[in-house]
Amino acid sequence: MLRAVRERDAYANLVLPALLRERRVSGRDAAFATELAYGACRSLGLLDAVIEAGAGRPVDEIDGALLDVLRLGVYQLLRTRVGAHAAVDTSVELVRTEFGSGKAGFVNAVLRRAGERDQQAWVNSLAPTDPVGRMAFEYAHPVWIAQAFADALGASAGELHELLAADDERPAVHLVARPGAITAEELALVTGGEPGRWSPYAVYLEGGDPGALEPVREGLAGVQDEGSQLVALALTRAELLGPDSGRWLDLCAGPGGKAALLGSLADIDGYQVDAVEPAEHRAELVRTATRDLPVTVHVADGRDSGLPPGYDRILVDAPCTGLGALRRRPEARWRRTPADVRELTVLQRELLTAAWDLLRPGGVVVYSTCSPHLPETVAVVADVVRRTGAEELDTRPLLPDVTDLGDGPAAQLWPHRHGTDAMFVAALRKPL
Repeated sequence: MLRAVRERDAYANLVLPALLRERRVSGRDAAFATELAYGACRSLGLLDAVIEAGAGRPVDEIDGALLDVLRLGVYQLLRTRVGAHAAVDTSVELVRTEFGSGKAGFVNAVLRRAGERDQQAWVNSLAPTDPVGRMAFEYAHPVWIAQAFADALGASAGELHELLAADDERPAVHLVARPGAITAEELALVTGGEPGRWSPYAVYLEGGDPGALEPVREGLAGVQDEGSQLVALALTRAELLGPDSGRWLDLCAGPGGKAALLGSLADIDGYQVDAVEPAEHRAELVRTATRDLPVTVHVADGRDSGLPPGYDRILVDAPCTGLGALRRRPEARWRRTPADVRELTVLQRELLTAAWDLLRPGGVVVYSTCSPHLPETVAVVADVVRRTGAEELDTRPLLPDVTDLGDGPAAQLWPHRHGTDAMFVAALRKPL
């Protein structure tokens, strides 16, 4: 899996489950493989710094295949309860089998040096001295992302330590019970999970393969972070001016999780949802997720969808850096760069403006990102409010009983506070 991520920019959370099924690895072995694979992806910056110290050379001068093994070995040494002898021996044997004794000797030497100190001693030795840089190194985040989190926390920046720690842990699996098909209580009983804290449709699982669960296979439930559920629910709860005619739009629908929840809720009231996705393969995922629901999928660019205006409710879950879901996409933190942000914020503004043009007077558009980064969140909303005269609603009452959402009017979810992805949610209403 590490090789696929390194060579092909593959997504770890797509590659690993397929490999486990293909190799028929299950139970404790599957859990251990997942911990090693995802953990090594998440911890890359820390691991590479330790490898460079042990090897006496930059990691880009080390053969990629050896680097994969070294990362697995150092991860076991520093971040698991695997015995040092076992971690070194299995790594060396893997290299010897594939590449011969010469390279096995190099790996053996690097790992033995890495094992001479525990993680905290390596952090003390290698981490930057400034507070944000040190925390970023210790909890395996690029410094620019840690700084973006600190900026978004604002007056609560003292929580950065807790946020980075939460972001560095493997999260629980969140399921969504399809409204009208099964309740969260029934889903929890069938799956052995427990009902969620914030969404009436959420269920938490400790782990395992959710795709193997009967309610998921039968379409009664799906895999969806509780924060994403709250975004969709916020759209349905926002107060309109005038009646709801039941014409809803998901303007950035792929891969279909929010469209499916919106479609399930719309179905109860006899409403209709249009879902827009520009990529055909992702549009097919939306169709699969929303089968048997009143959802019509349109393959189009959300900035120029060609749809007639007049929607009561529009969701713009915009493409973003994904900094709020790093714990679920373990390799993503090392792929994103600050240069990605400018192009994305232009797209986000264009999508929100397009949604505004499709909204009827008195209707509401909800803008969300799976990122707390200020240029992607409050800055985008402020720009559109300034240009359109939109009324920015207090979003926090749309997430009832959810605590610590910030100073408003937008709401910000956090892994360390809410156990969800760091979803940003803002609601704008068009004046009559």
